[in-house]
Amino acid sequence: MKRMITAVLSILALSASVFAQTPAETIEKALLAAPRQMKEAATVIKWKPDFTYETLKTGTNRLVCYDRSGQPGQQPFAVECTSVANLARVAQSLKIETSGDKAAVQAAFEAADKAGTWVKPEFGSVFINLSGPDQAQARMHTTTSVPGATTQSLGLPDNGRQGGAWIMYAGTSAAHIMTPGH
Repeated sequence: MKRMITAVLSILALSASVFAQTPAETIEKALLAAPRQMKEAATVIKWKPDFTYETLKTGTNRLVCYDRSGQPGQQPFAVECTSVANLARVAQSLKIETSGDKAAVQAAFEAADKAGTWVKPEFGSVFINLSGPDQAQARMHTTTSVPGATTQSLGLPDNGRQGGAWIMYAGTSAAHIMTPGH
């Protein structure tokens, strides 16, 4: 029995060390979502439980990247990059997403948008997500924020039935351009 407990504790210790990342590994992981030409000059942050963040790497461009793995509603492997101007919106969104209940989260986002309290993203900024069950199976998804944009203001449809780019959540602060294959 004593030998079994020792073996289990050894396995747990080994598992913890495998999953613990050094700051360099955390930075490298977050930057996986960054465009190649922007990666070196990007900022990398780590979100804290109180929805503030610690800067792990200070960059010289406006791109900021972070790990979202393990957060409510996220894939087991999830990293994201966006404009530094969007950090207040991301923090607010992370707070709303903590309930984990998809319907409640969507209702909270809609209520905040309707009340005008959901911080608007920077117009024309991107959100680049790389996520999946693991890094090997992760897929890239990029959207361009166009808060308040409509079919009339941008000339793009509000659905993807035509097969080209379209506006999702047209007319809201969450409006963004969807691009097929991204």
